[in-house]
Amino acid sequence: MTGGSLGLRSGSYGSLQQQLQNGAALPTQSPPLPVRKTSKMSLSGSREKERILPRIFKFAGRRKVGMLLLLVASVAVLSFISAVTKDEDTSVSPESRMGFTDHVRNFVNPSRPSFNNFKPPFAPAKVTEVNSTSYSNHESANTHNRTQLSIPILPPTPHPCESFTLPPPPADKKRTGPRPCPVCYVPVEQAVLLMPPSPSASPILKDLSYYSEDNLIANESNGGSIFGGHPSLLHRNESFNIKESMMVHCGFVKGKRPGQGTGFDINDTDLLEMEECHDVVIASAIFGNYDMMQQPKNISEYAKRNACFYMFVDEETEAYIKNSSGLVDTKRVGLWRVVVVRNLPYDDARRNGKVPKLLLHRLFPNARYSLWIDGKLELVVDPYQVLERFLWRKNYTFAISRHYRRFDVFEEAEANKAAGKYDNASIDSQIEFYMKEGLTPYSLSKLPITSDVPEGCVIIKEHIPITNLFTCLWFDEVDRFTSRDQISFSTVRDKIMSRVNWTINMFMDCERRNFVVQAYHRDLLEQRKELASLIQPPPPVVSNKSPGKLIPATPDRLARAPPSRKLPGKVSVRRGRDKKSGSRRHHPRAAAGKDNNSI
Repeated sequence: MTGGSLGLRSGSYGSLQQQLQNGAALPTQSPPLPVRKTSKMSLSGSREKERILPRIFKFAGRRKVGMLLLLVASVAVLSFISAVTKDEDTSVSPESRMGFTDHVRNFVNPSRPSFNNFKPPFAPAKVTEVNSTSYSNHESANTHNRTQLSIPILPPTPHPCESFTLPPPPADKKRTGPRPCPVCYVPVEQAVLLMPPSPSASPILKDLSYYSEDNLIANESNGGSIFGGHPSLLHRNESFNIKESMMVHCGFVKGKRPGQGTGFDINDTDLLEMEECHDVVIASAIFGNYDMMQQPKNISEYAKRNACFYMFVDEETEAYIKNSSGLVDTKRVGLWRVVVVRNLPYDDARRNGKVPKLLLHRLFPNARYSLWIDGKLELVVDPYQVLERFLWRKNYTFAISRHYRRFDVFEEAEANKAAGKYDNASIDSQIEFYMKEGLTPYSLSKLPITSDVPEGCVIIKEHIPITNLFTCLWFDEVDRFTSRDQISFSTVRDKIMSRVNWTINMFMDCERRNFVVQAYHRDLLEQRKELASLIQPPPPVVSNKSPGKLIPATPDRLARAPPSRKLPGKVSVRRGRDKKSGSRRHHPRAAAGKDNNSI
């Protein structure tokens, strides 16, 4: 085997490449060198060695001297081993020595490449060679001569819910409407650990600011409201041109800060407290006394201490809460921190509710995440578990459930008109405007987008520039057109997604129903109470089994009654003949039943 072949085989360590770059030729075999004659100095040196060696062996034969020499040799060997071990430890990064930390990091963010994976003691690691120069394209050619590292690579740790599959819906012919479905959540403690340590990257857009003008003059010709700033169509179109730095209309235009003289005014003390929310905010609103306040359930102690629960109400709703509950101070009702909003920007209570729903990032400028739920909903799962399931697990920054039945905007518009949710002319005008911009019915060609219609009662969001821009522009559409935000959702989403690499997690509606329970609006509840008070309970039915005992005539018992038994209100009277006088008399049970029926 030649020296050249040896050089090629050892090239993975950089020796051959270095020689080639320096212009050196490959080494070749040479004839053996002639033996040089020994000089006098060399002879004297050999004689000295011959004198010293017998002396060493002479003393080494003694027991004490032999033990001393053995101890010195042991110390030398241990020092050599420790030095080698230290060099090997310093060649590995600190993270690689923390196997469990890297194991957790892979579990937290599987998409992040990690080379220092945890090595279990029972599984041999596969070793691969990674060129350390492959991570930089701006280094010089000499960087290719670096020593290559042998790094073990293991598969990432699977998520506890990775093997979870959604079971088929139960076969219940009587229940064909929407229902909740099982959802796999991790424990609260684990969900908290899985919160990303830093904000997600915002594609293209890095700096987002908002229009503000103290002396704003109403200009209804542009559409919208003075609260939204009356943006022109030119401003609207420019807002969809995503750039690194942008300024857009996003409500609260008339004033220096949201909640102070802008419409939707909030007490200064409440605003300062809202600015102290730095982690997760759970928010809801009730305007026009439209809903009953629902208290969250199954909330962990960690969420109670660290998350912010805010309920926005108007003065009408605040008065009802005081009268119905007897509370003098309504700032704290259960878990909710109640904030009274004054000088509402709209006459429509539902449109006022869109302000906190879509602009939470402006009301809570320091919060990282927000979970919005409509006032009619009751949260029954810890918010950190919800965030982990619908945002952190798949690295989403915005999540909303799709409608359980409709997925086409045109069908949604017709359903809104049929239900009288808004005047038909305004809905038709909005749809016509979107059609001129290219709106088409939903089709499979839009996949992987699964729907154009959200069930907008729940919004899960990370507060980063691109998601804040999306909700700002969504609010501008609600301000300009109808308050039915399901109609404008897909237009704003598709315009942004066509310009940046960003997507939305539109999860199934049955999953939403797993962590929120929906109640009826207050007007429907009051109508049911009135109907229940008008319906008189049916009279009891006389039973033939136990004398003198009455059984209430419930609908269930009436359904099971035999055909011979008469309906309530026509209680039959059993008659018998007196044994002594022979005259006919009323049966005691019949008399008792008659008296009870009269009552």
